[in-house]
Amino acid sequence: MWPSISPIAQRRWRRFKAHRRGYVSLWLFSVLFLLSLGAEFISNDKPIILSYQGRLYVPLFNNYPETEFGGFFQTETDYKDPFIQETLHGNGNWVVFPPNPHSFDSINAHLTSPAPSPPDATNLLGTDDRARDVLARLIYGFRLSVLFALALTAIGVAIGILAGAIQGYFGGRTDLLLQRFMELWGSMPELYLLIIFASLFEPSIWLLVGLLSLFGWMGLADYVRAEFLRARNQVYVKSARAMGATDTAIMFRHVLPNAMTPVITFLPFRISGSILALTSLDFLGLGVPPSTPSLGELLSQGKANIEAWWLSLAAFVVLVAMMLLLNFIGEALRDAMDPRKE
Repeated sequence: MWPSISPIAQRRWRRFKAHRRGYVSLWLFSVLFLLSLGAEFISNDKPIILSYQGRLYVPLFNNYPETEFGGFFQTETDYKDPFIQETLHGNGNWVVFPPNPHSFDSINAHLTSPAPSPPDATNLLGTDDRARDVLARLIYGFRLSVLFALALTAIGVAIGILAGAIQGYFGGRTDLLLQRFMELWGSMPELYLLIIFASLFEPSIWLLVGLLSLFGWMGLADYVRAEFLRARNQVYVKSARAMGATDTAIMFRHVLPNAMTPVITFLPFRISGSILALTSLDFLGLGVPPSTPSLGELLSQGKANIEAWWLSLAAFVVLVAMMLLLNFIGEALRDAMDPRKE
């Protein structure tokens, strides 16, 4: 049944599944993330597919001029325009919109109250101060937050494992020099650096990933270093060295698999920390550009528009749900990887 999985990994997976809250949280978070990857099919102001005069069109993937549907301009079709709506729904034509017919940057020009407007039948969670649909910005903001956190976590884990492995395996002067470097590097004012770079360069998600990756690896490196320091004098390491195995092979083929417990255990907590970091920076105006859908930007709008309770409440609920799911997953992983239960 488990042809390529070790007995230890099988026992850990069974313990993880036995932790019902963490197991269910993993499924819920995975389903929500997979759905958000197809956000364009869930929330978009362009039809998924339409039929006009017997021909099929896919506006979700192609841009069509208004003249294609009986309009007068060569510009991209506005599928919310009343004339286009009437044309696409008559004479046997049909159109299929996503469940939420708004994109994160589409503006509702037909509001019945000033923006930010409260929830109604058109905008289920209301609009923000620029008349953009809050539900659409939540869906796209959730996807951006998770992808950002995964990228930042992957880079931090790779650098942290490499730095910790070198420190712990070689020890001595190498360990001492890297520890002093980490102390100096960790003392640098991260927030001030972000402010400086935000004023020098155009804000972007990749700039944030690069800047935060410079500091996000040090905590994990300490745990990996401790595991390598403990394992470097084990019998299997000495045997591999006596058989002529290279240091690289010993580090990453023999020692690293036995030092992955803290790495795996802390993954959900690192992801949640990365999401909170992005949200905090966006709230302060130091994150992604203003047009980018962001949970932190929604919270900032809620702070600036206290009467628009739906802005803060929607972003707060999504953030709390994400943090709870990730923390439950982390608790389950911590119990499953506990060496005292082996």
